Amino acid sequence: MILPIVAYGDPVLRKVGKDIDAEYSELEKLISNMWETMENAHGVGLAAPQIGRAIRLFVIDASPFAEDEELSEEDRTALKDFRHVFINAKIIEETGDEWAFSEGCLSIPDIREDVFRKETVKIEYLNESFEKQTMELKGLAARVFQHEYDHIEGVLFTDKLSSLKKRLLKKKLENISKGKVNSEYRMRFPNAKRK
Repeated sequence: MILPIVAYGDPVLRKVGKDIDAEYSELEKLISNMWETMENAHGVGLAAPQIGRAIRLFVIDASPFAEDEELSEEDRTALKDFRHVFINAKIIEETGDEWAFSEGCLSIPDIREDVFRKETVKIEYLNESFEKQTMELKGLAARVFQHEYDHIEGVLFTDKLSSLKKRLLKKKLENISKGKVNSEYRMRFPNAKRK
């Protein structure tokens, strides 16, 4: 089932997600709905807060990036099969130089900005079978992970922008929270006027 994506301004996007266990109600169905919702919106990642749940769960399918000729061969190979469910994820270590890449977010449609992030992350998480996993991610895979991880920490990519950029985007962000934005997928707006 395709769920509405929560728009910028909703308090759930600012909550630190809670860990979940294998007994979490209808988890398999929730994960299936998240995949369907993300794919319908043409996203590469979706975190539970973006569908209104303040829990530590997100899904990523970065394989569409594997077609991007502008990426290095190493990045394209790493992204080709990068489709995972991340439960109770933790970043163990961030290393390497910070590098900029234009990021967007399904909860913040029509805004893309350069965000600086570390190049490599070492992570720990549970997969959908609740088996503990560790992984080291580099380049774009690390970036997509960090973006989704920020969601379960109550952080948005716009928080990482300079104060000047934030001021320039203020009106656009207010309009998104009021539903004054064109989106090709279902959204839930926190400050939309009821008709």
